[in-house]
Amino acid sequence: MATELTNPYRGFRFRVEISGIQVAAFSEASVPDVNVETVDYREGTDPNYKRPLSGLTSYGRLNLKKGLTDGLDLYNWQQQISQLGSGSPGARKNISLVLMDADGSEKVRWNIINAWPVKYETSGLNAGSSDVMVETLELAMEYMNRIK
Repeated sequence: MATELTNPYRGFRFRVEISGIQVAAFSEASVPDVNVETVDYREGTDPNYKRPLSGLTSYGRLNLKKGLTDGLDLYNWQQQISQLGSGSPGARKNISLVLMDADGSEKVRWNIINAWPVKYETSGLNAGSSDVMVETLELAMEYMNRIK
């Protein structure tokens, strides 16, 4: 029986879905890392070594980058958090990172649960450059899962 080879997906074809915010496109999105802490443990009857046990799970930050436009949705969301806190109504949003194949079919989906902006920045102004202005939004989250 022959085994079919599957080529890995390329990371350049993706979309970002943010509940309640319409954004045309992002040029870059980072998939947050997931870390499980270890806790060293030793019972009195154990030999002379500690056993690692799983501890708390922590999630990295989601970074989204896009060209700066007239749209204020991302900036206004960050301002809401800055002024009212992440507990204000509508402050935390669910986000999906969707990776597509060459045909545009959805292949991988990461769901980011209860995310909120912790940092907003833009690229610098430079009269000697013709580079596109980029705005970056860094988001914290409660947790993330890959469903596809």
